[in-house]
Amino acid sequence: MTNAVEMQNVTVRFPGVLANDQVNLTLKQGEIHALLGENGAGKSTLMNVLAGLYKQSSGTLKVHGQPVSFNSPKDAIAQGIGMIHQHFMLVPTQTVTENILLGLDDPGFALNLPRYDQKVLDLQAQFGLHVDPAAKIWQLSVGEQQRVEILKVLYRGADILIMDEPTAVLAPQEIDELMNTMRSMVALGKSIIFISHKLHEVTAVADKVTVLRKGVVTAEGISAKGLTPAKLAQLMVGREVVFSVKKKAQEPGDVVLSVNDIHAENNKGVPALRGLSLDVRSGEILGIAGVTGNGQSELAEVITGLRSCTGRVIINDEEIANRPPIRAIESGVGHIPEDRSKVGTAPNLSITRNTIMKSYRHEPIGNGWTINFVKARQEARQLKDKYAILAPSVKTPARNLSGGNLQKVILAREISTRPKLLVAMQPTRGLDVGAIEAVQTLLLEQREAGAAILLISEELEELLSLSDRIAVISHGKIMGVMPVEEADVNKIGLMMVGSETVNN
Repeated sequence: MTNAVEMQNVTVRFPGVLANDQVNLTLKQGEIHALLGENGAGKSTLMNVLAGLYKQSSGTLKVHGQPVSFNSPKDAIAQGIGMIHQHFMLVPTQTVTENILLGLDDPGFALNLPRYDQKVLDLQAQFGLHVDPAAKIWQLSVGEQQRVEILKVLYRGADILIMDEPTAVLAPQEIDELMNTMRSMVALGKSIIFISHKLHEVTAVADKVTVLRKGVVTAEGISAKGLTPAKLAQLMVGREVVFSVKKKAQEPGDVVLSVNDIHAENNKGVPALRGLSLDVRSGEILGIAGVTGNGQSELAEVITGLRSCTGRVIINDEEIANRPPIRAIESGVGHIPEDRSKVGTAPNLSITRNTIMKSYRHEPIGNGWTINFVKARQEARQLKDKYAILAPSVKTPARNLSGGNLQKVILAREISTRPKLLVAMQPTRGLDVGAIEAVQTLLLEQREAGAAILLISEELEELLSLSDRIAVISHGKIMGVMPVEEADVNKIGLMMVGSETVNN
């Protein structure tokens, strides 16, 4: 089996950070090679070098045995390398097809869009990645946007694919389809570098594994055969990882959130919530289970004031439906949004400015029309230490953080306000096992402190582990609510696709 890629002694330095230190990685042709490590370990940086986005400080690259030097992604694409990024590289105001065609010589100046829409549909049929080619990117769910990223690379005919967390935003059924797609691609001679924090996926699909810890290789090209998620986690974080957090038994208190007969449309103007009702009590976690695109995003946005609706949203006896987001904030609502890079944070602003986005109106940070940045930086440094945010300083722009550290910034900001209601939308999506353990522990601490938590997650195992009750959503309706002790996985699965209901 010949080598598709050889990265030898690759070192990447940024101001104040040694991201990759003498890293070696060899990808065989027709192989799926998993690249693992905690958030901030240097995985994405290393792959950005291979994709032509970054230039290594030292070290060499070979593609199909030939030395290469990339000055841009175009150079990497010319060598058959395509990268599917964790954070999307899409133009929101353009259609799916237009995004796929961006940067290509064909179609040139004359664009017969229906013709290329059909090409995209043909590609979708081949790989089982379905999305409306005529839809604008801003109209799509996060999962659909991820599919567009995958289609972009496949359309360019790449034979070496770098998949940076490709399953982080996919539903379980879609993940199974992607796994099958990956297997079929390598059977045809393509080679894949696969970054994932879902260790059961790695053991299911990978041939070889390389592990990074703080920019240094701790396991190079070892066989995935016989490896367990527990062993992989230990290689990643250097200690034994607890995969199931312990939840204390406690009685819930009064109703904090009451949602009654809510109707709302999605970004395409299509009904997304259809008469949805639910309650969440103080000191309990209500988990929402459902397949992507069944109204979960719209529900979170209605509660937090980001989407208009009909019906009632009551928080601590105060009606906040169709009120500005500031009213939800003042009512004690914390929000961990689905899209951490575009909604949850301001990428170009520093960690300090991102952490004070809710506290800048009040002392000691805010004082009338001025902000005390000495106090703001002091608070940001305390949160950075408490939540183990890996960054050179609190002046670091949010865009320079890894996905896990970006999520920690959001958690630090939202939890530090001591919310009465916490709306957590996919809070562990794309995080490594150590970060998942930390986030889940934080959620349970908020529960014990008396917060009401609405947990929206596509990880059924996570919902079963953390929730007191589970509500299943399908086509914008609650199909049933059950205590977690009575939750049956098969029944939940049937309810998720709308084929069964239970009495609330």
